[in-house]
Amino acid sequence: MTSLRLSGISACVFDAYGTLFDFASAAAQEKSALGDQWQTLSDLWRTKQLQYTWLRSLMGKHADFWQVTGDALDFAMTSLNIDDPALRDRLMSLYLKLCAYPEVKETLTQLKAQGMKLATLSNGEPKMLKAAIGNAGFADLLDAVLSAEQAGVYKPHPDVYRLATDRWGIQANQICFVSSNAWDAHAAKAFGFHVVWCNRFGQVPEYIPSPPDGEITTLAALPAIVAKVH
Repeated sequence: MTSLRLSGISACVFDAYGTLFDFASAAAQEKSALGDQWQTLSDLWRTKQLQYTWLRSLMGKHADFWQVTGDALDFAMTSLNIDDPALRDRLMSLYLKLCAYPEVKETLTQLKAQGMKLATLSNGEPKMLKAAIGNAGFADLLDAVLSAEQAGVYKPHPDVYRLATDRWGIQANQICFVSSNAWDAHAAKAFGFHVVWCNRFGQVPEYIPSPPDGEITTLAALPAIVAKVH
């Protein structure tokens, strides 16, 4: 258990993919079709998906996350010499029904009971997020579903993180932002949030400015970190 404690927190805001949802679960559910390539495809799909968000933001050529996700999948499948349009359609459909990590719903329930405002803040396109959240069964626990599409640019642009402060009219330091993506955690900290990095994958720290306040390996540790002291 972490000894980290954050005070003055009134809202917890979560990245979606990799933090609440297992992005690898789409390819994992097609192991019978992909065989030993499923993990390689999943990793390449995710890497290229993120690269395309950054490149499009820098180029000023925005497209929503559904298109970016499809383009990244096309790149991954072509790289692995997989020519199967029906499989592509199934994988894209599965991305709308990604599995939530096992501790997510209970963690959100505990935070809600502590009086926290709760939201997702994701690159995901709104319909994508609504589908995944609905499938996971915790839509009623969230006060807001915030999408980079509302800003017209992707993380790590500050305009995306600003969606959370604007949503509630509160200061950045009243928000605890949680992401499994280290680059996202650093960028959110640079914006002014308190940040907890959920290092699910045992990554080494990034060598970029604004390190997060602390690190956990599962969201189950979060309620104790932000609990109000009476």
